[in-house]
Amino acid sequence: MITKLYFCCFILSFMFMCSSSQYVPPVSEDKLKLFKGDVSWYTVNLDLPPSKRWTDIITDKKNEMVSMIQAIRDLADAFVPSGKLIDLVDKDLSLMVDTLPYPFNEEIRGIASVSGVPLGEVVLFNIFYEVFTVCTSLVAEDVNGNLIHARNLDFGLFMGWDLKNRSWIITEKLKPLVVNIDFRRNNQTVFKSTNFAGYVGMLTGIHPHSFTLTMNERFSLDGGYIGILEWILGKRDGMWMSFLTRSVLENATSYESAKALLSDTKLLAPAYFILGGNQPGQACIITRSRTHSINPLQLDVKNGRWYVLETNYDHWKEPLFLDDRRTPAMKCMNQTTQADISIKTVYDVLSTKPVLNKLTTYTTLMEVSKGTLESYIRDCPNPCMPW
Repeated sequence: MITKLYFCCFILSFMFMCSSSQYVPPVSEDKLKLFKGDVSWYTVNLDLPPSKRWTDIITDKKNEMVSMIQAIRDLADAFVPSGKLIDLVDKDLSLMVDTLPYPFNEEIRGIASVSGVPLGEVVLFNIFYEVFTVCTSLVAEDVNGNLIHARNLDFGLFMGWDLKNRSWIITEKLKPLVVNIDFRRNNQTVFKSTNFAGYVGMLTGIHPHSFTLTMNERFSLDGGYIGILEWILGKRDGMWMSFLTRSVLENATSYESAKALLSDTKLLAPAYFILGGNQPGQACIITRSRTHSINPLQLDVKNGRWYVLETNYDHWKEPLFLDDRRTPAMKCMNQTTQADISIKTVYDVLSTKPVLNKLTTYTTLMEVSKGTLESYIRDCPNPCMPW
């Protein structure tokens, strides 16, 4: 019990670790078209044993993954110079893999084996996103009833600010790990996603011609770290958010079945699930506590709600004034109008500062009717908000 409590204290301390940053004032909402490049495609064969599924991706991305893990080690050493934090991760967090649900535990073991990264550090990489993700997601319906689902994935808040380059250290290390993946079974696509190589959960994905799904962090006192600590201490009746989204993308066959699973499954952490279907009017924001859905927001074109948009704040409340990405994003959507909404104009919306910011790693654009997913690694030129 003492070891578990000590490890819990480590997790809490590590989650709140940060380095100094400089405030950058908001900039004008000029529409940008800036990206670092297209994202490479890989295939994950779900017919393979779980430990073998990620071999090709990790073989290609091994150096980038090792570099990212080293950055995490450096941050931990800056926090506790003795190196004891990482020693604790390598010793105790590796044991946590045995408690994770199948097949995710075996996939994580396989990733550690191929990459050469200690198992505990691969586990840590796979649970970071339960507590550190800030994002913008939207689903819009055009005048023909087609649905466009898009998101900016922002990650790395409080994880080391590089004063020289004015960027978040972990954010920059993650960008080379961004990949698009075609998950296949019996040589047929089951779903597609934008992922970080080595991360087995799903934050962004499409079940072609059926539904699209993104997940955003929901800030709450009963946050993800509480669920993780409960899991470590043996209370394991909740589902990991990104494992749930992976399961939904892999197993649900319709918008309605996906919606039911996302609304009713008990979670380790609060979350926002942004879900789009394949019929006009099928889009919603599912606001989740750890136990139930709260005040869902549905697309309602007849009453003027032709899009739904979520950052990291409850849609019925005002966002934090220091982190208001919702207002500029909605302003751009309204100025674009439903008549002119398209993949191109949605990309422009997500390129608007501060919707695009120093935490933004990638932008993904999905069209369910075409079964397409395209992604871009992003860069926000100075002056640019840290978040």
